[in-house]
Amino acid sequence: MGTTIDKHQVESAADQPKLSKWLWRPWYAKLWWSAIPVWWLGMAAATRVDFLAAFYRGALAGYLNVLFFPMTALMVLGVGYVRERLGHFVGQGDGTPLSDEEPSTVTKRIWAEHDRAMKDLAATTDMFDPRSGVLWIGNPLNPLNAGYINPHTGKHS
Repeated sequence: MGTTIDKHQVESAADQPKLSKWLWRPWYAKLWWSAIPVWWLGMAAATRVDFLAAFYRGALAGYLNVLFFPMTALMVLGVGYVRERLGHFVGQGDGTPLSDEEPSTVTKRIWAEHDRAMKDLAATTDMFDPRSGVLWIGNPLNPLNAGYINPHTGKHS
């Protein structure tokens, strides 16, 4: 029994995706990472060259600054890695499907909890409900309030 666990751990470690595969291997990743230093070297050169300075002060250059920011490339190229990693994280079941009763029971329980929570929320925010506490006590339509206004006569009682 212990050997099957060790064998499973070895297999799962070998199946884990490599981050470098997603960040460096595709052609577009290589192109992007190569363009980043070129962009920032051009920005450094813009301090000396006037036509580059005019370009780097433009609106397009502002958007390209974000595009060629290394963390942007890291986040965008890392999306595929995270997807694959999370796909392996969940793991596979033993192949037994859930019965039809289980999902409906769980769904009914969740909806019952939701309805109960909404009733409690309505009770605490409705100024005509005594369970709302301060809202009920300070309500001028509360007959127990000293400043009660009778809605039929419009007078204080």
